[in-house]
Amino acid sequence: MSASDSRIVDLHTHSIRSDGTLTPSELLDYAVEKGLSALALTDHDTVEGLEELHAHASVTENAPEIVDGIEFSSEYNGKDIHIVGLFIDYSAPDFDKYLEEFRHSRDVRNEKMCKLLRDGLHMDISYEKLLEANPGAIITRAHYSKYMMEHGYTSNMKEAFERYIGEDKPFFVSREKITAVDAINLIHKTGGIAVLAHPTLYHMGYDKIHGLVSHLKENSLDAMEILYTTFTPSQKRQMKELADEFDLMYSGGSDYHGAIKPRTDLATGWGDLSVPYEIYEKLRCFHESGHR
Repeated sequence: MSASDSRIVDLHTHSIRSDGTLTPSELLDYAVEKGLSALALTDHDTVEGLEELHAHASVTENAPEIVDGIEFSSEYNGKDIHIVGLFIDYSAPDFDKYLEEFRHSRDVRNEKMCKLLRDGLHMDISYEKLLEANPGAIITRAHYSKYMMEHGYTSNMKEAFERYIGEDKPFFVSREKITAVDAINLIHKTGGIAVLAHPTLYHMGYDKIHGLVSHLKENSLDAMEILYTTFTPSQKRQMKELADEFDLMYSGGSDYHGAIKPRTDLATGWGDLSVPYEIYEKLRCFHESGHR
């Protein structure tokens, strides 16, 4: 990035269409307030917010460039691994059909989790109540934690994960997941760029992260996040070195969710995140060049 180019971007954000708290339009307004030059909406397993985002951007002064995106929850060696798709064509053939099947697997998981919470904690909860409280959203565990806090079952959202619905806790139910390689292939079918999200969050240790990145690169991974809200300076350095080792492009973002993650702000994460425009520009050029 040139010394004179101070533009910044955010390539990992969420709206109320999955587990964020802002509508796509509100997210765009906040992006304008934050001075972003490019914004990717990467809701979990859905593209429902993208049309609203584009419509609002078309009538908003100084709107950032919009990147159509999605974040897939996938699986690798029993671990939950997230793959972000950027520059996707969500009108691609069979894409919506696949997402509908994916949503159905979430529905089945959510019905089971609600039953466990009712039977085990005598909690007044149902999938229907979660949907009523979060109209139009893809229900995730973040919605459970919010519901549990608001109804007095926990004192805060973090407690819900730590005691009840974290991956190794008694009321967690896994769902059928696609593999990380399947997620990459699906993103590529839409003409998008496949990005490994927040590699350090998988609690795998560096050697296993290295193995994960090696495996995904062999299966056509395009990029990885080297800039992320929670990365320490040493983690940023390690992730950049790892991306360079496997000739992967750089990406980065805040993983902004709004009030559901109050410490994490759009564009700046915990306060010192800065994803330069150059990262977005190189990804865009890679996409426009017909990289595949």
